[in-house]
Amino acid sequence: MNDSIVVIIPARFASSRLPGKPLLDLGGKPMIQHVYERAMQADVAAVWVATDDERIFDAVQAFGGRVVMTSSAHLSGTDRVAEAARGLAATIVVNVQGDEPLLDPELINRVTAPLRADATIDMATVAHPLHDLEEARDPNVVKVVCDRRGFALYFSRLPIPFDRDQGGLAAPLWRHVGLYAYRADFLQTFARLPPTGLEQRERLEQLRALEHGHSIRVVVADGMTIGVDTPADAQRVRQLLLAP
Repeated sequence: MNDSIVVIIPARFASSRLPGKPLLDLGGKPMIQHVYERAMQADVAAVWVATDDERIFDAVQAFGGRVVMTSSAHLSGTDRVAEAARGLAATIVVNVQGDEPLLDPELINRVTAPLRADATIDMATVAHPLHDLEEARDPNVVKVVCDRRGFALYFSRLPIPFDRDQGGLAAPLWRHVGLYAYRADFLQTFARLPPTGLEQRERLEQLRALEHGHSIRVVVADGMTIGVDTPADAQRVRQLLLAP
């Protein structure tokens, strides 16, 4: 177990497409419990849920999880994670999305690896190859392009890069996975940075780090994760949980 790494799962009840989704029943357990239990399988010291909702707080306590109440004024999950992290003894904080009930715990180990290996890296995230052209054009699927060292150049809801000579998409594209590892002190710095223009246009808070001159190391994953944003997503996960 790595005593310096803590996972924090931000969870809020409100959701425009699926209200109350952290408590959605998936195979007899609330979704937040699936995420928590998978995160616990990674090489970390502890896992916490950070919420502003008493229903989520009570549900986490009911299954024996660690949970902390945070402000209801936060505009992003990162801000919620930063508040929760202030009271914890950790050198690396991992922000795990609360709607990834099939999360591979090894992804947590992989996203923290750059920070464990190189003290100059403050932040890392994950991407995997994207081959589906329909998904590439979907603005809900975030794409990332990187430099030769594996650091992010830009994140966008548009399909990037564009192949001018071929008149279309350049393969492979890279789909961003919303899993982040932060050095604990940088997380607090990041949360204090003012929002930026590109961040507000794309509605992608990781662009705030890039616009303020900070680097983001991108770790390549082999497969994709399955997030739950709609009732159809939830049904798909239920079927996968029942599969032998």
